[in-house]
Amino acid sequence: MTVDSCDSLGSLTTTKILEKMVGSNVSKTLSESNITKNCGTVSVGFPITMMVTGMVGNSLALILVYISYRKKENRRKKSFLLCIGSLALTDLFGQLMTSPVVISVYRAGLKWELVDPSDKLCAYFGVCMTTFGLCALFLASAMAMERALAITNPHWYSNHMRTSVTKQTLAVIWCLVLLFALLPIAGIGKYTRQWPGTWCFISTGDSDVPGNMFFAITFAALGIFSLLVTLSCNVMTIRGLIIRCKTKSGTSQSSKQWERLTTETVIQLLGIMCVLIICWSPLLVLMLRMISSKVSSHECSNPSLKSNHTSSRDVNLDCNFFLTAIRLASLNQILDPWVYLLLREILLRKFCIMANAVSNCSLEEKEKETQTALDALNKQNQDSNNLCKS
Repeated sequence: MTVDSCDSLGSLTTTKILEKMVGSNVSKTLSESNITKNCGTVSVGFPITMMVTGMVGNSLALILVYISYRKKENRRKKSFLLCIGSLALTDLFGQLMTSPVVISVYRAGLKWELVDPSDKLCAYFGVCMTTFGLCALFLASAMAMERALAITNPHWYSNHMRTSVTKQTLAVIWCLVLLFALLPIAGIGKYTRQWPGTWCFISTGDSDVPGNMFFAITFAALGIFSLLVTLSCNVMTIRGLIIRCKTKSGTSQSSKQWERLTTETVIQLLGIMCVLIICWSPLLVLMLRMISSKVSSHECSNPSLKSNHTSSRDVNLDCNFFLTAIRLASLNQILDPWVYLLLREILLRKFCIMANAVSNCSLEEKEKETQTALDALNKQNQDSNNLCKS
């Protein structure tokens, strides 16, 4: 799910000025050439970079998951590894199935018609965006629920949670999300080309299309619901970990190991929550705003749009912010393998080593200060004894 585009505010302003001077037809031609000039072949590096980065990160995550899955015999580990592997596979396929289309459109000078004369590719692109976007959110929710059950109800989890249940849950998520994404193909909702014509997504302003408002609102509501489920389950997991860490506090080696694992997990869960909120909240909230105002991103290139709304500034801000929001949502596919697996394996362990080193240094300093004070007291005692003897 990778998209890229250019700044639309300057292009809309230029179009408005040109309309007053030379007419709408000439201004439209010059505006399109201005977009091509600004984006050109330079901006094609952005979707290429995102695709390569996403492929590398998710491929590494899949390799690590496969190696760990073959070694682990514990059912708890296998269920969690299955969830992480499914998320990495979803993000990888999302990159592979959408990025080549965006790159081809950029190579064609931002002219979608040259790449897709029949205009059937737009529906395919929209289905991919919806499927892989919602699947990533629901898989994150499934992992958060799995971890919350494992920490808060370990006995029930060990007795009822099996890898077959995890596989069935993942299959159900995939099938339901795919069926939902295919609704516009069946005539409920609509996928349209979004500004500046390099990608397709759900239309938020076409109230005349049957079921379009229902489809757009349902997508935003499902996304917000999955975010809330993920956040609440992660909060429950963090709370359960802290409670169990306090009960296991001590000086033994197992207690120290449990404290280290708790610290790693809490930091990881906080990172997951921050990434999800930053990447998905802007898009979902803005979709609801644009649905309420009946504005769609594909209308941003239409100069007459501003005459139909009371505030042209709000329309321009929505159009520009929508591009930033969809980029952030696409960036989530690149960050997922790092916050769920690679970051824990590489950075968190280094962080804990540094934290232990700092704590050891502070302890050594305290021990040195205590030893110095004891030496001083011993010396004073010896001096007083010598005086008594004399």
